Amino acid sequence: MAARRPAAPSVRLFCLPYGGGGTSIYAAWPSLFPDDVEVCPVELPGRLTRWREKAFERAEPLVDELATALSGELDVPYALFGHSMGALLAFELARALRRRGAAEPRVLFVSGAPAPQLRRRHRQIHDQPDDVVVGRLRELGAVPEEVYAEPELLDLLMPTIRADFSVVETYVHRPEPPLGCPVVAFAGTEDREVPADRVDPWHEQTTGGFTRRLLPGDHFFLHSARTALLDSVRAALTATAGRPSGAAGRPTDLLDRPERKGQ
Repeated sequence: MAARRPAAPSVRLFCLPYGGGGTSIYAAWPSLFPDDVEVCPVELPGRLTRWREKAFERAEPLVDELATALSGELDVPYALFGHSMGALLAFELARALRRRGAAEPRVLFVSGAPAPQLRRRHRQIHDQPDDVVVGRLRELGAVPEEVYAEPELLDLLMPTIRADFSVVETYVHRPEPPLGCPVVAFAGTEDREVPADRVDPWHEQTTGGFTRRLLPGDHFFLHSARTALLDSVRAALTATAGRPSGAAGRPTDLLDRPERKGQ
């Protein structure tokens, strides 16, 4: 786990990647936050610095390992951010830590991901032939085009890519009491994979306040609308400073809907 270690952080922001991604997704983030925010990109097995390790194919054991790894890092308030697959992992990680008796995150940020209780719409491909998996990757735009021109590199990445698809496709939502922390959900205006109406039901997963931000871009607005996204993250962390972790705030269903404001 790569991390920036300020002298006295007021909050640690753990960032979980989308499928096929690694800590490089968040490489620029540490320099874009104030010094009291410690940005901690989480490296999952099977990629970059952990490429020799076998990637997890199921969400439950992966979340369990993450909860164990982070348990020693919660001496200060923390927040969780995840995009796509990472949002699902961040949500389940918050619940797993709660079950272990840890405080909930100051804020849970979920980006480009349908609410976990919704039925998945896409057919499973993690066990399909390579050409089917590659076709799906091209649809998503998840892998740089130059990778497809390097068959050996693609072969090296394929086990982890399949494992990440499997994590999402085999996930089973198990109802638990809603989280007490605020949830901020991000959706892309042109995201055909996860349109905004599939992001809105995240409000059911919290009693601590819900905000949805609609940002310009396709499924990877995480990159194209980074400035606006990080402005929202910083604002939410500032707004919740001093609030006890895991405290249930006034229940609200505060959906930010720019499209209804003529924006």
